[in-house]
Amino acid sequence: MITFSFGHTPEMADKLLAAVIRGDKTATCSALRDYSDDSESMPQVGRRDCVLDSKGRRSAIIESTKVEILRFEDVPVEYAVHAGEGFATIDDWRRGYRGELERYGGFEPGIQMVCERFRLVEVLEMNGKTDK
Repeated sequence: MITFSFGHTPEMADKLLAAVIRGDKTATCSALRDYSDDSESMPQVGRRDCVLDSKGRRSAIIESTKVEILRFEDVPVEYAVHAGEGFATIDDWRRGYRGELERYGGFEPGIQMVCERFRLVEVLEMNGKTDK
């Protein structure tokens, strides 16, 4: 089980965690370059991972249901719709994600993206409160 938080800032970690718990976020994408060749952190179908909040608290368990590596330009609309970040169109998603890629490592045409669909398995903690 991998432990991680979504996003690059504490605010984004909590915002995206809340979207996962509400059921608004069931997909995510990240640059393949962010994974080392032997990285166990690469999503795997059927694996369950723990999502942390901005304070590092174990808050939710998700299970990967689909993982594919696609060129940025080929990422389908399903990832934009299920990203839980309020993107109205695939073009909005591409602009938003391109901006993130440019800020955190750079963007280049054809960049490979790890695209993951997942389901919420269990809510462990939210805002310091345990949900059972």
